[in-house]
Amino acid sequence: MPSTNGGKFIVQGGNPISGEIEPQGNKNEAMPLMAAACLTDQPVTLQNIPQIEDVRLMESILTELGLTSKESDANLVRRTLTLQASKTPSSFPHPDLASRLRGSVTLAGPILARTGQVTIPRIGGDRIGRRRLDTHLQIFSALGAEISDSKEGLQIKAKKLRGADILLDEASVTATENAVCAAALAEGTTILRNAASEPHVQALAHLLSAMGAHITGIGTNTLTIEGVKSLQGATHRVGPDYLEAGSFLALAAVTRGELKIKNAAPQHMRMILQTFARLGIHTEIQGQDIFIAKNQKLEVEKEFGGAVPHIADAPWPGFPADMTSIALVTATQCKGTVLIHEKLFESRLFFVDGLLEMGARIILCDPHRAVILGSDKLRGAKLASPDIRAGMALLIAALCAEGESEIRNITQIDRGFSRIEERLRALGAQIERT
Repeated sequence: MPSTNGGKFIVQGGNPISGEIEPQGNKNEAMPLMAAACLTDQPVTLQNIPQIEDVRLMESILTELGLTSKESDANLVRRTLTLQASKTPSSFPHPDLASRLRGSVTLAGPILARTGQVTIPRIGGDRIGRRRLDTHLQIFSALGAEISDSKEGLQIKAKKLRGADILLDEASVTATENAVCAAALAEGTTILRNAASEPHVQALAHLLSAMGAHITGIGTNTLTIEGVKSLQGATHRVGPDYLEAGSFLALAAVTRGELKIKNAAPQHMRMILQTFARLGIHTEIQGQDIFIAKNQKLEVEKEFGGAVPHIADAPWPGFPADMTSIALVTATQCKGTVLIHEKLFESRLFFVDGLLEMGARIILCDPHRAVILGSDKLRGAKLASPDIRAGMALLIAALCAEGESEIRNITQIDRGFSRIEERLRALGAQIERT
């Protein structure tokens, strides 16, 4: 793995990409699966774990908690990881490590269920706006935990977790993941209503089921969990990262290239493909592969009556919030006008300053909405990656722009994308890490 202490990408844009690529394992799936290893003293083996910085940081946190970690079948992009909490894990995740990783919040449910107490340090991650923990606390309180705030973080204790009928105040992915883990070892029955149902939430439920949990309603917004006394070890394969697959499709489209994405799990990408079709990007599903032909139309499809189309994120199976940055960059290369509405985070769209410097025509209406007027050719610029998804969006912009671009703070991109420059060079992209 290349060093990610700073560094930058130097990108020569304007070259169509071409070839085949396979997405890495789903980052958003890997995090809660790793956390779930705290629920048992037996080994949990996770295949197809992505070789990214966030996963390595989570592994370091688990090691600090007392888990052992063993790696096998490693290559540039993926590996198999076996985790084991043979001793009762610590109830206090390392504050410095946890402060750098938002995904560490998924440790709260497993540790609380296993030890009866957990301290959640101040959580870090992407700086894309406030990321509330209220739904997590609502769930823990409903299951019988007591919560207090201290300078170390939130302290959550429960002599015994008991099942409850809980209506989540929002369909939070990480809160649902914490709830399912905590309820798996709670006494009695827990019903989670308005639960998130994204593919990575389903994957966690399937892993827990393989470990001996009793969960019904997987894939729906109502989950029923019958608590058990203990869980066993299990093996699970992490599914493909459909957000990375969507990013590759966008890159092929805006560089006018031709690409086949192998093993892309198109069943998880229906809304992404449908949204791209509204931007004049049409794909072909070939079994588990997705093919995009060169020289796509790249023209915004107007809504009925000629209205400006509106692309907005929504809970599953809606358009993923993590794809809005990619959709916005893609729209700059499409003929026509479109409104992008990112409802979840109030700072995610601020990366458009870099696109404006590249010559894009964008009106930032407010922190959540932007109007994109395509399709002006972008020009190279000096940019900085503010977060994982915006970093990838800026890289896509640089690869389709005329001239040279410099992207700084690529640590953010490395957090979510494994060896991205090497994989893109294999497709014909001109990109170097310095």
